[in-house]
Amino acid sequence: MTPNTPSKTSNLSHEGRRTTTIHAVGVYGASGYTGQTLLRLLGTHPQVQVAFATSESSRETLDGMELMPLADAPLDTVRAVFLCLPHGVAGKVAAEAAAKGVKVIDLSADLRLDTPELYQQTYKHEHPAPHLLPAPYGLPELNRQAIMGAAYVANPGCHVTSVLLALAPLARLKALSPDPIIADTKTGISGAGRSPKLDSMFVEVYGDVRPYNAGRVHRHVPEIEQELHKLQPDCGPLVFVPHVVPVDVGLLATVYARLKPGWNMARIRAAFLADYEHEPLIDVLPEGKAAQIKHAAHKNNAVVGIGPLVGDTLVITCAIDNLRKGAASQAVQNFNLMMGVPETVGLV
Repeated sequence: MTPNTPSKTSNLSHEGRRTTTIHAVGVYGASGYTGQTLLRLLGTHPQVQVAFATSESSRETLDGMELMPLADAPLDTVRAVFLCLPHGVAGKVAAEAAAKGVKVIDLSADLRLDTPELYQQTYKHEHPAPHLLPAPYGLPELNRQAIMGAAYVANPGCHVTSVLLALAPLARLKALSPDPIIADTKTGISGAGRSPKLDSMFVEVYGDVRPYNAGRVHRHVPEIEQELHKLQPDCGPLVFVPHVVPVDVGLLATVYARLKPGWNMARIRAAFLADYEHEPLIDVLPEGKAAQIKHAAHKNNAVVGIGPLVGDTLVITCAIDNLRKGAASQAVQNFNLMMGVPETVGLV
Protein backbone atom coordinates (compact mmCIF):
# COMPACT_ATOMS: atom_id res chain seq x y z
CA MET A 1 0.00 0.00 0.00
CA THR A 2 1.15 3.56 -0.63
CA PRO A 3 2.60 5.12 2.53
CA ASN A 4 0.58 7.99 3.99
CA THR A 5 1.72 10.86 6.14
CA PRO A 6 -0.10 10.94 9.49
CA SER A 7 -2.02 14.10 8.63
CA LYS A 8 -2.24 16.74 5.97
CA THR A 9 -4.28 19.86 5.37
CA SER A 10 -6.60 20.76 2.55
CA ASN A 11 -8.54 23.90 1.75
CA LEU A 12 -12.31 23.46 1.57
CA SER A 13 -14.63 26.12 0.21
CA HIS A 14 -17.75 26.74 2.30
CA GLU A 15 -18.76 30.39 2.57
CA GLY A 16 -15.09 31.23 2.15
CA ARG A 17 -11.97 29.14 2.52
CA ARG A 18 -10.94 27.28 5.64
CA THR A 19 -8.20 24.79 6.38
CA THR A 20 -9.21 21.27 7.36
CA THR A 21 -6.86 18.59 8.62
CA ILE A 22 -7.14 15.15 7.04
CA HIS A 23 -6.11 12.49 9.55
CA ALA A 24 -4.55 9.21 8.43
CA VAL A 25 -5.92 6.26 10.42
CA GLY A 26 -5.52 2.50 10.58
CA VAL A 27 -8.14 -0.16 11.28
CA TYR A 28 -7.08 -3.43 12.92
CA GLY A 29 -9.45 -6.36 12.48
CA ALA A 30 -11.21 -4.92 9.45
CA SER A 31 -12.80 -8.09 8.07
CA GLY A 32 -15.35 -8.62 10.86
CA TYR A 33 -18.80 -7.04 10.92
CA THR A 34 -17.68 -4.21 13.19
CA GLY A 35 -14.53 -3.57 11.17
CA GLN A 36 -16.44 -3.47 7.90
CA THR A 37 -19.03 -1.10 9.35
CA LEU A 38 -16.21 1.10 10.62
CA LEU A 39 -14.51 1.16 7.20
CA ARG A 40 -17.77 2.26 5.58
CA LEU A 41 -18.18 5.10 8.09
CA LEU A 42 -14.57 6.21 7.76
CA GLY A 43 -14.86 6.07 3.98
CA THR A 44 -17.39 8.92 4.05
CA HIS A 45 -15.70 10.91 6.84
CA PRO A 46 -14.42 14.17 5.29
CA GLN A 47 -11.44 14.42 7.64
CA VAL A 48 -10.18 10.83 7.50
CA GLN A 49 -7.99 8.86 5.13
CA VAL A 50 -7.70 5.14 5.85
CA ALA A 51 -4.00 4.39 5.47
CA PHE A 52 -4.15 0.68 6.25
CA ALA A 53 -6.47 -2.06 7.42
CA THR A 54 -5.53 -5.47 8.82
CA SER A 55 -7.00 -8.93 9.00
CA GLU A 56 -5.60 -12.31 9.96
CA SER A 57 -8.27 -14.19 8.02
CA SER A 58 -8.75 -12.24 4.80
CA ARG A 59 -6.79 -10.14 2.34
CA GLU A 60 -9.72 -8.20 0.88
CA THR A 61 -12.85 -6.56 2.30
CA LEU A 62 -16.24 -6.50 0.65
CA ASP A 63 -15.37 -3.03 -0.66
CA GLY A 64 -12.24 -4.31 -2.36
CA MET A 65 -9.72 -2.72 0.01
CA GLU A 66 -6.42 -4.53 0.42
CA LEU A 67 -5.85 -5.96 3.90
CA MET A 68 -2.54 -6.83 5.53
CA PRO A 69 -1.42 -8.97 8.47
CA LEU A 70 -1.41 -7.23 11.84
CA ALA A 71 2.36 -7.58 12.12
CA ASP A 72 2.88 -5.60 8.89
CA ALA A 73 0.78 -2.59 9.89
CA PRO A 74 2.79 0.65 9.43
CA LEU A 75 1.94 2.43 12.68
CA ASP A 76 4.28 5.30 11.86
CA THR A 77 2.02 6.41 8.99
CA VAL A 78 -1.09 7.22 11.04
CA ARG A 79 -2.38 9.58 13.71
CA ALA A 80 -4.92 7.15 15.17
CA VAL A 81 -5.89 3.48 15.10
CA PHE A 82 -9.16 1.65 15.67
CA LEU A 83 -8.78 -1.80 17.26
CA CYS A 84 -11.50 -4.29 16.29
CA LEU A 85 -9.47 -7.13 17.75
CA PRO A 86 -10.11 -9.90 20.30
CA HIS A 87 -9.49 -9.06 23.93
CA GLY A 88 -5.99 -10.03 24.93
CA VAL A 89 -4.66 -9.07 21.49
CA ALA A 90 -5.98 -5.51 21.35
CA GLY A 91 -4.27 -4.43 24.57
CA LYS A 92 -0.83 -5.29 23.20
CA VAL A 93 -1.45 -3.29 20.03
CA ALA A 94 -2.87 -0.42 22.09
CA ALA A 95 0.30 -0.28 24.19
CA GLU A 96 2.53 -0.30 21.11
CA ALA A 97 0.52 2.44 19.41
CA ALA A 98 0.30 4.62 22.52
CA ALA A 99 4.07 4.36 23.01
CA LYS A 100 4.52 5.80 19.52
CA GLY A 101 2.13 8.68 20.16
CA VAL A 102 -0.63 7.21 18.00
CA LYS A 103 -4.11 7.73 19.40
CA VAL A 104 -6.08 4.54 20.10
CA ILE A 105 -9.79 3.78 19.99
CA ASP A 106 -10.04 0.25 21.39
CA LEU A 107 -13.28 -1.55 20.53
CA SER A 108 -12.25 -4.67 22.45
CA ALA A 109 -12.77 -5.22 26.17
CA ASP A 110 -9.11 -4.72 27.09
CA LEU A 111 -9.32 -1.11 28.29
CA ARG A 112 -12.90 -1.05 29.62
CA LEU A 113 -12.34 -2.26 33.17
CA ASP A 114 -10.44 0.04 35.50
CA THR A 115 -8.10 -2.45 37.20
CA PRO A 116 -6.02 -5.44 36.06
CA GLU A 117 -7.52 -7.45 38.92
CA LEU A 118 -11.10 -6.93 37.76
CA TYR A 119 -10.05 -7.69 34.19
CA GLN A 120 -8.40 -10.97 35.20
CA GLN A 121 -11.40 -11.94 37.30
CA THR A 122 -13.75 -11.26 34.37
CA TYR A 123 -11.73 -12.50 31.37
CA LYS A 124 -9.71 -15.23 33.11
CA HIS A 125 -6.26 -14.12 31.97
CA GLU A 126 -3.76 -11.43 32.87
CA HIS A 127 -4.19 -7.97 31.43
CA PRO A 128 -1.95 -7.43 28.37
CA ALA A 129 -1.16 -3.77 29.19
CA PRO A 130 -1.96 -2.92 32.82
CA HIS A 131 -0.06 0.38 32.63
CA LEU A 132 -2.82 1.74 30.37
CA LEU A 133 -5.46 1.37 33.10
CA PRO A 134 -7.68 3.07 33.96
CA ALA A 135 -8.48 4.34 30.47
CA PRO A 136 -10.99 7.05 29.62
CA TYR A 137 -14.34 5.33 29.09
CA GLY A 138 -15.64 6.10 25.62
CA LEU A 139 -19.33 6.79 26.16
CA PRO A 140 -19.44 10.46 25.14
CA GLU A 141 -22.82 11.24 26.66
CA LEU A 142 -21.43 10.28 30.07
CA ASN A 143 -17.74 11.09 29.75
CA ARG A 144 -17.20 13.69 27.04
CA GLN A 145 -14.64 15.83 28.83
CA ALA A 146 -12.33 12.89 29.60
CA ILE A 147 -12.47 11.74 25.96
CA MET A 148 -11.59 15.10 24.43
CA GLY A 149 -7.92 15.04 23.51
CA ALA A 150 -7.31 11.66 25.19
CA ALA A 151 -4.40 9.51 24.01
CA TYR A 152 -6.50 6.32 24.12
CA VAL A 153 -10.11 5.44 24.83
CA ALA A 154 -12.03 2.29 25.74
CA ASN A 155 -14.98 2.03 23.36
CA PRO A 156 -17.94 0.39 25.16
CA GLY A 157 -19.80 -2.60 23.78
CA CYS A 158 -23.39 -2.63 22.56
CA HIS A 159 -25.14 -4.11 25.62
CA VAL A 160 -23.30 -1.78 27.97
CA THR A 161 -24.04 1.30 25.87
CA SER A 162 -27.77 0.65 25.77
CA VAL A 163 -28.13 -0.18 29.48
CA LEU A 164 -26.02 2.76 30.66
CA LEU A 165 -27.88 5.24 28.44
CA ALA A 166 -31.15 3.94 29.88
CA LEU A 167 -30.01 4.45 33.48
CA ALA A 168 -27.54 7.35 33.49
CA PRO A 169 -29.97 10.28 33.95
CA LEU A 170 -31.44 8.57 37.02
CA ALA A 171 -28.08 7.51 38.43
CA ARG A 172 -26.68 11.04 38.07
CA LEU A 173 -29.47 12.26 40.39
CA LYS A 174 -29.05 9.31 42.80
CA ALA A 175 -32.63 8.23 42.04
CA LEU A 176 -32.05 4.45 41.88
CA SER A 177 -32.99 2.39 44.93
CA PRO A 178 -30.61 -0.25 46.33
CA ASP A 179 -32.88 -2.99 44.94
CA PRO A 180 -31.71 -5.09 41.97
CA ILE A 181 -31.87 -3.53 38.52
CA ILE A 182 -33.08 -5.88 35.78
CA ALA A 183 -31.76 -5.35 32.25
CA ASP A 184 -33.17 -7.44 29.40
CA THR A 185 -31.42 -6.98 26.05
CA LYS A 186 -32.26 -8.41 22.65
CA THR A 187 -29.65 -8.15 19.92
CA GLY A 188 -29.27 -9.13 16.29
CA ILE A 189 -27.21 -12.13 15.29
CA SER A 190 -24.39 -9.92 13.96
CA GLY A 191 -23.46 -9.45 17.62
CA ALA A 192 -22.13 -13.02 17.56
CA GLY A 193 -19.46 -12.01 15.05
CA ARG A 194 -18.66 -13.14 11.53
CA SER A 195 -16.83 -16.38 12.33
CA PRO A 196 -18.99 -19.44 11.56
CA LYS A 197 -20.65 -20.92 14.65
CA LEU A 198 -23.42 -23.48 14.99
CA ASP A 199 -25.47 -21.22 17.26
CA SER A 200 -25.45 -18.38 14.73
CA MET A 201 -26.50 -20.40 11.67
CA PHE A 202 -29.77 -19.34 10.02
CA VAL A 203 -31.66 -22.52 10.89
CA GLU A 204 -30.60 -22.23 14.53
CA VAL A 205 -31.74 -18.63 15.07
CA TYR A 206 -34.70 -18.25 12.72
CA GLY A 207 -38.05 -18.13 14.49
CA ASP A 208 -36.48 -18.24 17.94
CA VAL A 209 -35.45 -15.94 20.80
CA ARG A 210 -32.60 -17.35 22.87
CA PRO A 211 -31.42 -16.06 26.26
CA TYR A 212 -27.81 -16.73 27.23
CA ASN A 213 -25.48 -16.07 30.18
CA ALA A 214 -28.44 -14.88 32.24
CA GLY A 215 -28.14 -13.48 35.75
CA ARG A 216 -24.76 -12.11 36.77
CA VAL A 217 -22.41 -14.34 34.78
CA HIS A 218 -22.13 -12.27 31.58
CA ARG A 219 -18.76 -10.54 31.34
CA HIS A 220 -20.43 -7.16 30.71
CA VAL A 221 -22.01 -7.10 34.18
CA PRO A 222 -18.82 -5.81 35.91
CA GLU A 223 -18.43 -3.16 33.21
CA ILE A 224 -22.00 -1.87 33.55
CA GLU A 225 -21.80 -1.82 37.34
CA GLN A 226 -18.39 -0.13 37.30
CA GLU A 227 -19.68 2.81 35.24
CA LEU A 228 -23.05 2.97 36.99
CA HIS A 229 -21.40 3.12 40.42
CA LYS A 230 -19.35 6.13 39.29
CA LEU A 231 -22.65 7.97 38.94
CA GLN A 232 -24.43 6.45 41.94
CA PRO A 233 -22.34 4.29 44.29
CA ASP A 234 -25.35 3.04 46.28
CA CYS A 235 -27.45 1.74 43.38
CA GLY A 236 -28.55 -1.89 43.41
CA PRO A 237 -26.87 -4.89 41.75
CA LEU A 238 -27.52 -5.71 38.11
CA VAL A 239 -29.45 -8.77 36.94
CA PHE A 240 -28.65 -9.02 33.23
CA VAL A 241 -30.44 -11.23 30.69
CA PRO A 242 -29.21 -10.88 27.08
CA HIS A 243 -31.05 -12.56 24.21
CA VAL A 244 -30.25 -13.31 20.57
CA VAL A 245 -33.09 -12.53 18.16
CA PRO A 246 -33.34 -13.38 14.43
CA VAL A 247 -32.53 -9.96 12.96
CA ASP A 248 -29.29 -8.86 11.33
CA VAL A 249 -28.54 -5.73 13.37
CA GLY A 250 -30.05 -3.78 16.22
CA LEU A 251 -30.33 -4.02 19.98
CA LEU A 252 -33.18 -3.25 22.36
CA ALA A 253 -32.60 -2.92 26.09
CA THR A 254 -35.59 -3.02 28.42
CA VAL A 255 -34.52 -1.96 31.89
CA TYR A 256 -36.59 -2.25 35.08
CA ALA A 257 -35.38 0.01 37.88
CA ARG A 258 -36.92 0.66 41.27
CA LEU A 259 -36.66 4.31 42.31
CA LYS A 260 -36.27 6.03 45.64
CA PRO A 261 -39.36 7.83 47.04
CA GLY A 262 -40.40 11.15 45.52
CA TRP A 263 -40.12 10.36 41.82
CA ASN A 264 -43.05 10.78 39.41
CA MET A 265 -43.16 10.72 35.60
CA ALA A 266 -42.87 14.49 35.25
CA ARG A 267 -39.69 14.58 37.32
CA ILE A 268 -38.29 11.49 35.59
CA ARG A 269 -38.90 12.89 32.12
CA ALA A 270 -37.34 16.21 33.11
CA ALA A 271 -34.20 14.33 34.21
CA PHE A 272 -33.88 12.54 30.86
CA LEU A 273 -34.49 15.70 28.86
CA ALA A 274 -31.95 17.62 30.93
CA ASP A 275 -29.31 15.05 29.98
CA TYR A 276 -30.32 14.13 26.44
CA GLU A 277 -32.43 16.87 24.84
CA HIS A 278 -29.36 18.49 23.29
CA GLU A 279 -27.38 15.31 22.66
CA PRO A 280 -26.91 15.04 18.88
CA LEU A 281 -26.98 11.23 18.79
CA ILE A 282 -29.75 10.50 21.30
CA ASP A 283 -33.48 10.80 20.61
CA VAL A 284 -35.93 10.79 23.53
CA LEU A 285 -39.34 9.54 22.45
CA PRO A 286 -42.63 11.26 23.37
CA GLU A 287 -44.24 10.15 26.61
CA GLY A 288 -45.89 6.75 26.35
CA LYS A 289 -43.74 5.58 23.42
CA ALA A 290 -41.30 2.68 23.77
CA ALA A 291 -38.10 2.33 21.75
CA GLN A 292 -37.99 -0.36 19.06
CA ILE A 293 -35.10 -1.95 17.21
CA LYS A 294 -36.33 -0.51 13.91
CA HIS A 295 -35.97 3.01 15.34
CA ALA A 296 -32.19 2.61 15.47
CA ALA A 297 -31.17 -0.22 13.11
CA HIS A 298 -28.71 0.96 10.42
CA LYS A 299 -28.51 4.36 12.15
CA ASN A 300 -25.87 6.03 14.32
CA ASN A 301 -28.07 7.25 17.16
CA ALA A 302 -29.68 5.84 20.29
CA VAL A 303 -33.43 6.04 20.91
CA VAL A 304 -34.76 6.16 24.47
CA GLY A 305 -38.31 5.54 25.68
CA ILE A 306 -39.31 6.45 29.24
CA GLY A 307 -42.04 4.65 31.15
CA PRO A 308 -44.37 3.33 32.27
CA LEU A 309 -43.86 3.95 35.98
CA VAL A 310 -45.58 1.13 37.87
CA GLY A 311 -45.62 2.03 41.53
CA ASP A 312 -41.99 2.85 42.19
CA THR A 313 -40.63 0.69 39.33
CA LEU A 314 -39.71 2.46 36.09
CA VAL A 315 -39.43 0.76 32.71
CA ILE A 316 -36.91 2.32 30.30
CA THR A 317 -36.26 1.17 26.74
CA CYS A 318 -33.17 2.01 24.70
CA ALA A 319 -32.61 0.97 21.08
CA ILE A 320 -29.32 1.16 19.19
CA ASP A 321 -27.66 -0.47 16.21
CA ASN A 322 -25.27 -2.95 17.81
CA LEU A 323 -22.66 -2.41 15.07
CA ARG A 324 -22.99 1.39 15.03
CA LYS A 325 -23.79 3.24 18.28
CA GLY A 326 -22.89 -0.05 19.95
CA ALA A 327 -19.48 -0.19 18.25
CA ALA A 328 -18.31 1.54 15.05
CA SER A 329 -20.15 4.86 15.02
CA GLN A 330 -19.43 5.35 18.70
CA ALA A 331 -15.76 4.76 17.87
CA VAL A 332 -15.95 7.50 15.22
CA GLN A 333 -17.68 9.78 17.74
CA ASN A 334 -14.81 9.16 20.16
CA PHE A 335 -12.23 9.70 17.41
CA ASN A 336 -13.77 13.07 16.58
CA LEU A 337 -13.61 14.18 20.22
CA MET A 338 -10.02 12.96 20.60
CA MET A 339 -8.85 14.75 17.46
CA GLY A 340 -10.70 18.02 17.99
CA VAL A 341 -13.08 17.35 15.09
CA PRO A 342 -16.76 18.34 15.51
CA GLU A 343 -18.36 15.39 17.27
CA THR A 344 -20.92 14.38 14.65
CA VAL A 345 -18.75 14.72 11.53
CA GLY A 346 -19.16 11.56 9.46
CA LEU A 347 -22.18 10.47 11.51
CA VAL A 348 -25.07 12.79 10.62
